Amino acid sequence: MNAKALLVVLCLAWLSCQPLRAAETRPNIVFILADDMGYGDPHCFNPDSKIPTPNIDRLASQGMRFTDAHAAGAVCVPSRYALLTGRYPFRNHGVTNPANGALIEPGRATIATVLRERGYATGMIGKWHEGFDGGDHFNSAGPLRGGPIDHGFDTFFGQHASLDIPPYFFIDQDHCVEIPTANIAAHSSPDWSPIQGAFWRGGKIAPSFKHVDVLPTYTRKAVEYLEARGKAGTSGKPFFFYIAFTAPHTPWLPMEQFRGKSMGGLYGDFVAQVDDAVGQVLKAIDRAGLADNTLVIFTSDNGPVWYPEDVKKFGHSAAGPWRGMKGDIWEAGHRMPFIARWPGKIAAGSQCDQTICFTDMMATFASASGKPLAPSEGEDSYDLLPLMMGRKITGSLREATVMESSQGVLAIRQGDWKLIPHLGSGGFTRPATVKPSPGGPIGQLYNLADDPGEMNNLYDRKPDIVQRLKALLEKYQHEPSVRR
Repeated sequence: MNAKALLVVLCLAWLSCQPLRAAETRPNIVFILADDMGYGDPHCFNPDSKIPTPNIDRLASQGMRFTDAHAAGAVCVPSRYALLTGRYPFRNHGVTNPANGALIEPGRATIATVLRERGYATGMIGKWHEGFDGGDHFNSAGPLRGGPIDHGFDTFFGQHASLDIPPYFFIDQDHCVEIPTANIAAHSSPDWSPIQGAFWRGGKIAPSFKHVDVLPTYTRKAVEYLEARGKAGTSGKPFFFYIAFTAPHTPWLPMEQFRGKSMGGLYGDFVAQVDDAVGQVLKAIDRAGLADNTLVIFTSDNGPVWYPEDVKKFGHSAAGPWRGMKGDIWEAGHRMPFIARWPGKIAAGSQCDQTICFTDMMATFASASGKPLAPSEGEDSYDLLPLMMGRKITGSLREATVMESSQGVLAIRQGDWKLIPHLGSGGFTRPATVKPSPGGPIGQLYNLADDPGEMNNLYDRKPDIVQRLKALLEKYQHEPSVRR
């Protein structure tokens, strides 16, 4: 063989190996989502936390903490819609009620469809809360359409909504494991508000379903999934695994071994159990030999149900320094603890203070897979990999960020400025915290650099900033995409 022919053969052999080499370098992705955990619960975000969170803290010490990370919605449904689709929930008419059917539109790109198209295996454990079609409202053995299996996930084991919303039963793939034919009475805790403690609504329940078993069940199944991926070794596909824990959302049902572990009452003890579940997942990743090439992200879907009187009683601020709680348009409703770990790629013990949003996961994961998003996918999603890798970026990665309260009240962030065009929390915070005075401001404007507690309303004093942010918010509402 002459030299020229040999060179051609070698080049062809090199090219043929590239897809394999690319696949070997693509990270597995494990996304762990707590439910209703506050920014101030993990010690790594709040040194004064009264709750032990050694596993979340260890994850932070091995990766990057994002201090300005936001859910696009301050409650479960819009938050998860934004996470899964890479688009703001107002684009889907508010993504209001999953009881009426599946909320993610047929054919809509999701994180799971995007990654599966790029050669990933996709799995999900836990709480869906984006609605289902069919199955006679969960009362028959018929398939439940419009859920995870129809939106890109190869495997799913979980439940339709929060653990305080009936009917109560498990779903395997797209079928009820056990049809909810029994009844359960409503339950509450006398020492807490009506929506705290061991609270759930009455309704239908599968005969063998027990609320207290749900978090341990999801933890065990998450560990089993990861162990199976480890056994597949390098011969298996890279995988995306979405673990959507149902806790520390109500009902607060810590197992006996976690009772009294915190100084935050039932809630704090349940957070401690969630931390233990995170630890079991991380240990499973280590045992399976997956840690070095796995991007692990931990965060929460929205803020905690934790009132000012709870802060006074326990000396624990579940929201950290931020105002409000779950459902609110104020920071505590949607500013989340957020940690990313990818050994050798993300610097251990690092921190990023740029504003990011759950919508950004789709573009970030697509980028990590080696193929960026198409223009029609994840309209509000920005690639965070440059931030995670510690690359120097001039200015802000995102032009601005939009958040939504439980009542559909919108806010827009740009730099240190945050505009809420209308007064009110728009959420669950008890009334009388903001009252318009006659002739006073009709909206709220805060500079979070100077006023992180959102107590100094500058709406009337900064009309130019108000008008600029109003115009930008209206632009986002009327244009199909914000991604640059």
